[in-house]
Amino acid sequence: MKVLIVGSGGREHAIAWKLGKNKNIEKIYCAPGNGGTALEEKCENINKTSIEDLVGFAKENKIDLTVVGPEVPLIEGIVDQFKKEGLKIFGPDSKAALLEGSKIYSKKFMNKYGIPTAKYEEFEDYDKAYNYLKTCEYPVVIKADGLAAGKGVVICKDYDEGVSTIKSFMIEDIFKGSGKKIIVEEFLEGVEASILSITDGNTIIPFISAKDHKQILDGSRGPNTGGMGVIAPNPYVTEEVLKQFDKSILKPTLQGIKEEHMDYKGFIFFGIMITAKGVYLLEYNVRMGDPETQAVLTLMQSDLYEIMESTLKGELINEKVLWKNKKACAVVMASSGYPGSYSKGFKIGLDENIEGKVFIAGAELKGSELITSGGRVLTLVTLGETIEDARKSCYEEINKIKFENRYYRRDIGIAK
Repeated sequence: MKVLIVGSGGREHAIAWKLGKNKNIEKIYCAPGNGGTALEEKCENINKTSIEDLVGFAKENKIDLTVVGPEVPLIEGIVDQFKKEGLKIFGPDSKAALLEGSKIYSKKFMNKYGIPTAKYEEFEDYDKAYNYLKTCEYPVVIKADGLAAGKGVVICKDYDEGVSTIKSFMIEDIFKGSGKKIIVEEFLEGVEASILSITDGNTIIPFISAKDHKQILDGSRGPNTGGMGVIAPNPYVTEEVLKQFDKSILKPTLQGIKEEHMDYKGFIFFGIMITAKGVYLLEYNVRMGDPETQAVLTLMQSDLYEIMESTLKGELINEKVLWKNKKACAVVMASSGYPGSYSKGFKIGLDENIEGKVFIAGAELKGSELITSGGRVLTLVTLGETIEDARKSCYEEINKIKFENRYYRRDIGIAK
């Protein structure tokens, strides 16, 4: 079989690596891929990114399955286009992808189906938003309605920060249209958890939980990033939390998917907040998270391709996803300066004896050398009997990875 993976990040490297373990898959094309996928067994990078080019490539090369990693092509309708051409593809259609593509749409969906979430107001008029901020209790959360590469959510500790944030979103338009509409949301005190899941539209199977660390600095300070590290499973996701999640979030979400007649066969990510008052839904993603994917797929014992096949056939109810009896720690190594401006073009030195798996994101292969090309450069994942074992191993092994201007958090797995 031949598989096409759309995307270029650490998540896509992890998906390629995991699918490569299926003996029936002989070739994996990554579009456009990165330096890590270029080195992965069975993989070949192809320089195609437009939906039209990807459809053409899948037809010409008789691709058996296309897997979409990032959210943008899903929201742009890649699944709709592939299905129109009779091509097999894994992911939600553009209507279902609005669950991530529009924060306003997803909040209305949550309210319609009785899913507990933070109270909010929506705005597309700057003056109305500005005046509303004068009435708020702080902190408040301000969210860009559209996609903002993981950087469109700001926790504002006071009025001045709130005004500065809506100005940058709505007037300065830093997200090129995605922040013209915003949500101002009550701040929920608690611990966040990521629950990556898979659905065929009739069943949702949650994967093992994870705890992401989004902010750039130790102590969970500084601006948000796409994610600086993960532990899995999340120690705060207890049996009681999972029961609440299943009853008040997962089941009504599935009801909504059915009643809204969404064509949804793909991954669905629940970002939840565990509070003293219960479990709340913060957001949906219509794909797997990064770097959660790197940790979760490393712990997955089941064959990912077989689970995907059951999903596409609408037979997910018959699947049981198996997990290793281990814990994972994933630490992201970034270019210094990220998520702001940073330098790139530096050679990456990888010790041959690294224990764990290195997933590449922002690096390209030039000749036989990996060269930094992005903000988040790579993720190192290690496993252990306990979170502390996995953490200790990860921080020992990460010293074996060298490049100029490298940066990583030192408190992944410790910070709340």
